[in-house]
Amino acid sequence: MTGFRAADGEEADAMAQRRSSASALWPLVHAERRALADDLGELGTEQWRHETLCGEWNVEDVVAHLIAAASLNRWEWLRSMAGARFRPDVHNQRRLDESRGVDPAATLSRFRAVIASTTAPSSHIPAYLGEVVVHSQDIRRPLGIHRQPSIEALTAVAGFFAGRDFAVASRTHIAGLHLRADDGPFAAGSGPLVTGSTLALVMSMAGRPAYLADLNGPGVPTLRERLS
Repeated sequence: MTGFRAADGEEADAMAQRRSSASALWPLVHAERRALADDLGELGTEQWRHETLCGEWNVEDVVAHLIAAASLNRWEWLRSMAGARFRPDVHNQRRLDESRGVDPAATLSRFRAVIASTTAPSSHIPAYLGEVVVHSQDIRRPLGIHRQPSIEALTAVAGFFAGRDFAVASRTHIAGLHLRADDGPFAAGSGPLVTGSTLALVMSMAGRPAYLADLNGPGVPTLRERLS
């Protein structure tokens, strides 16, 4: 019986740590959403149709995707995926179409309404912080908007991305490489060095080749080959 109690205690400790991590990270998620909403509020109508770093999605498409991500709990996400026959692209497009407003102003209003949301499909809060961080830069970089997420948010995302593949193949992208930020505490892996800002490392791990030019070190050619 003692062994069972110890196991139960360890599980309870792990759950407490996850709750503590979530409580610390949600304010960062909200801050990054709010910063993006402020930037979006300055855009003209044509800029909402501008291309982004996220494939074929324009600015409004990416914002609609972020609205959907902040609106689905685990069971709603599972039902949506099942309805799409577990094809992520179909699921994403359906939820994007559902979340987009009748015009950019309406889409922005919907985004502002979910800024403080703590709804998510799973308990992997660093992944949803990463989603806001990455998609915000997907929008900002092509538009020439020079706002950077906080180092605290970027470091949390970088650590998560380096540790596992989740929505992006981040860990696979950097296998056998040593990443080290030159503006914060993030470091991970071993092998040829890749160094640069935490933002450039996060975006490169997320598969955005546009940020490779911001990196240095003997490991960059390997990373470039993988992202190409």
